[in-house]
Amino acid sequence: QVHLVESGGGLVQPGGSLRLSCAISGSIWNVAVMGWYRQAPGKQRELVAEMINSGSTRYGDSVKGRFTTSRDNAKKTVYLEMNSLTPEDTAVYYCNAVVLGRGDRWGQGTQVTVSS
Repeated sequence: QVHLVESGGGLVQPGGSLRLSCAISGSIWNVAVMGWYRQAPGKQRELVAEMINSGSTRYGDSVKGRFTTSRDNAKKTVYLEMNSLTPEDTAVYYCNAVVLGRGDRWGQGTQVTVSS
């Protein structure tokens, strides 16, 4: 059973940076995709970034060039580095894993607030 726990959210000023972490517990051999999504109040959950086991990575249009996702397999942790943050980035950020034969797994979410 894959279990995800996000951390690193908080309050940051516009133009600032923040790094989110997603700790993965359980077996990861059958995790096909690791990703980040976010949901702002009154809006649908949207893709931020995802990494496919084949090596490809894709980003949501609104974060391209500002956000970078990476993973450390030894630590079983996925990261989301966020730069040049704007108030429009304010949302709850969720870690996601697509497990072969099992479907989606989600973390509990971490709040990111960009405000002066």
